[in-house]
Amino acid sequence: MEGRSARRDLPRIVIVGGGFAGLAAARKLRDAEAEIVVVDRTNHHLFQPLLYQVATATLAPGDIASPIRKVLAQQKNATVVLADVEGVDPENRTLAVHLPSGKRHTVSFDSLVIATGARHSYFGHSEYSRYAPGLKALADATSIRARVLKAFELAETEPDEARRKLLLTFVLIGAGPTGVEMAGAIAELRRYTLRHEFRNIDPTLARILLVEASPRVLGSFHETLSQKALQRLQRLGVEVRVGNPVADVGPEHIVLSGETLGAHTIIWTAGVEPSPAAKWLNVEADRSGRVRVMPDCSVPGFPNIFVLGDTAYFETGTGPLPGVAQVALQQGRYAGKLIYSRLLNRPALGPFEYFDFGNMAVIGRNFAILERGGIRLSGYAAWLAWAFVHIAYLADYENRFRVLTQWAWTYFTKQGGSRLIVEPDV
Repeated sequence: MEGRSARRDLPRIVIVGGGFAGLAAARKLRDAEAEIVVVDRTNHHLFQPLLYQVATATLAPGDIASPIRKVLAQQKNATVVLADVEGVDPENRTLAVHLPSGKRHTVSFDSLVIATGARHSYFGHSEYSRYAPGLKALADATSIRARVLKAFELAETEPDEARRKLLLTFVLIGAGPTGVEMAGAIAELRRYTLRHEFRNIDPTLARILLVEASPRVLGSFHETLSQKALQRLQRLGVEVRVGNPVADVGPEHIVLSGETLGAHTIIWTAGVEPSPAAKWLNVEADRSGRVRVMPDCSVPGFPNIFVLGDTAYFETGTGPLPGVAQVALQQGRYAGKLIYSRLLNRPALGPFEYFDFGNMAVIGRNFAILERGGIRLSGYAAWLAWAFVHIAYLADYENRFRVLTQWAWTYFTKQGGSRLIVEPDV
């Protein structure tokens, strides 16, 4: 682990996680006289806000992901390590990692940044994951894409009408941004892209059901925007059931308030939980498992250890910060700047302050909702703002160009860019 570029006479800053926060911190340290080690279990940075577009065949995996080594290739003080973190010893400043070779190593650090994101939460029902996959990684997206596209293929050759209807029923559990955006994308896949490509079925008759336990969709938005999103979904032909918690999930069914609904494709978009960073550090966490951090994003008692993004519980005057990309980006930049200032023995920075750029969700072509403070937009203007923001925050220029051109192609032709069924050959 002490590669050719390692110099232990330099302070070592280990960053766990190559997501928004981790890469932002690493980039802020590009001029530091230090050894930066970025550890991630995958070799790529993933732009998660567009993951649903891979799952619904609009974009290809490579459009929204960039190799971490490529992103940091010109940063000579940065080393990338492909490994799983198994634990942290904050007292002795070491990190236990498991390499793809099966070997285990210990990595020492002077400062540590933990930005390991979140994973699906099935709220105590992990058995649901077998039938209702979640969407957090590229592998999830390509698997869901295969399920969705294969459902139409199976229906095309299915002689039994009842079975065909089951195959063409799609259920999304959870009406947060991911669920709403996926429901809209599947509706447009059905309505535009696949409409004229089958001979024995009419794809536009596919049933899309969005289920939510709380009283309304997009509960984090103002009620007026939530209502507009609901109306948009209904115009796209999505059936929405709110106030209906899921009681059970099976191989081809869900149970809502005693009612059993058949569906061949079930997708979990209901909740997330943080990585086990609090257990690694043996520190206080909130109910969901997020590490309670100090105003400078450090761990209480360990000023050299920072926890960022979805893994952190950062309290503000109006409640904790949400688990969104902008929070992670800004915290990553702040932590990198703070560590850099300490290396130069500069005066301490003030506490982290989050600048809210607003909350957005898109529902199909030409329609999005946007909320920032008292500003609430919906429709085409919000959709343009959503598109601009998402293009701007992709990891590199190549991704921005590819997504922009693919979106333009899809917009004018109504054809998705990556309608491939790719499954392991077993």
